[in-house]
Amino acid sequence: MSTGFRRLGERSVRTVVRLARQPAAQDPATRHRHSDKPRGSDCRFNTESQRPKSAATINNRTHASRSLLAYGQSQSRNMSTVTRARALTHDNINPHVKRAQYAVRGELAVKSEEYRARLAKGDKTLPFDHVISANIGNPQQLDQKPITFFRQVLSILENPKLLEHEDVLLNALGYKPDVVERAKWLLSKVGSVGAYSASTGVPAIKQSVADFLERRDGFPADPADIYLSIGASSGVNTLLHIICAGPETGLLVPIPQYPLYTASLDVLNAKCVPYFLDESSNWDPEISNIKSSLASARKAGTDVRAIVVINPGNPTGATLPESDIRDIIELARQEKLVIIADEVYQTNIFKGEFVSFKKVLRQIQRENPDGKFDHVELASLHSISKGMVGECGHRGGYFEVCGFDPKVKDEIYKFVSITLCAPVIGQCLVEMMVNPPREGQPSYELYKQEYDQTFNSMYERATALYNAFVQMEGVECAEPQGSMYLFPSIKLPQKAIEAAEKEGREADEFYCLRLLDATGICLVPGSGFGQKENTLHFRTTFLAPGTDWVGRIVEFHKKFMDEYR
Repeated sequence: MSTGFRRLGERSVRTVVRLARQPAAQDPATRHRHSDKPRGSDCRFNTESQRPKSAATINNRTHASRSLLAYGQSQSRNMSTVTRARALTHDNINPHVKRAQYAVRGELAVKSEEYRARLAKGDKTLPFDHVISANIGNPQQLDQKPITFFRQVLSILENPKLLEHEDVLLNALGYKPDVVERAKWLLSKVGSVGAYSASTGVPAIKQSVADFLERRDGFPADPADIYLSIGASSGVNTLLHIICAGPETGLLVPIPQYPLYTASLDVLNAKCVPYFLDESSNWDPEISNIKSSLASARKAGTDVRAIVVINPGNPTGATLPESDIRDIIELARQEKLVIIADEVYQTNIFKGEFVSFKKVLRQIQRENPDGKFDHVELASLHSISKGMVGECGHRGGYFEVCGFDPKVKDEIYKFVSITLCAPVIGQCLVEMMVNPPREGQPSYELYKQEYDQTFNSMYERATALYNAFVQMEGVECAEPQGSMYLFPSIKLPQKAIEAAEKEGREADEFYCLRLLDATGICLVPGSGFGQKENTLHFRTTFLAPGTDWVGRIVEFHKKFMDEYR
């Protein structure tokens, strides 16, 4: 079966990854025949000057895409003399889907799974005995243990007949009384986890989310402004569908960026307006850069409607200080921009503290009773997939909107109703994430122990990686601050860059492929996220258990540098 096209995506987003690109040397007007604007790596940029370095990367064909493209052309020739057998061909499907890119699950990820399958069949010819998927924030795939309280409650929700044997649960299986109480309460609110809920989520669970937001921020939250979603990704999908009204709609997106946004904009035939984060200043967003990108895009005729902010950052791991958040809110007020605050890593904080956009917005509104900030539109997202919860496969999340027109909220309700509801089990996990066992409750001690153990081991691995990177030749890395990633820059020998060019690749992609082939460790090249010209990076998670694999990266790097010196 061809590995060229798969429905894949981090946070389980079903993004089609198009490995077969048109030839890099092809005339741009022909290559983008479905668009009259120049494009970047994952979306259509407004001007060539705004195109990040990754544009060249993803427009270059990989070896896998060459093979797939040749196969497709061969098949087309074979079918030219017969009646077309299928209604759908690669030429007539939605061109915007074909244009979308999702580097996190691209060629390297596909190749790593092929290696994993070979090892499972007993292949002894590879130079490693297991694959480490450091390319994706999928905690439990990398042995992060689920929270016992969460899973015990879920077991009862899935099989309520267990409550007929409550004594066995409590006395023989180690369930605590608050586990049983929470399961009973949730069942009383959802009825059955196998039934649809209300379109925007179970009302009682939305109330729990509102209570959490009030505790976190110190300001009231209205359950009517909260939408339970299929992870944060479906929340992003909803918001972009509401915001993007046509091909001239644009969104400001940070570079480097999480490719969910640019891939989604491509599918919607909307425009990415990149603003570059300042690596020399801890990936600071720099308002002047944002203003410059915004002005250039609007001058070119783009209707820029929103700004995406990822805090803590993906892939950078940087955490925004309150001063930067205030600057972005002020810019949004002045320029009438919707703020999309992706805050799914809010509990993954190693240095400093997380401050939500909602809290800062409410503080600013209180400081300005004249009402000039009352109509700032903010959508904040959170998920059960990250943090110490790590329940990616259960697909739960939420987003809260502030300052939205009531009629727009009606349309959001209609849009989410099309997909009926988020998985009810995922909704229940959202409730437990925002309302975990508290001090004094029977399950608290074990919950706190598991939570702290996961957090501490994650920080230990992040520190081990950081210490290794800063000692590696040509590698520079910021200290781990938050999220699940490090995003070091790397300077490679000229011979390595030339070898990459011969393969039609960016040098960081070439490096990551060689690393995978030699060690079984799968990273993501920085070109997949976008980066400034003449810079190279790679992204790694620090979720894999232990730290021995860090030494494998160090050993490979030394050999690689010596080979191409």
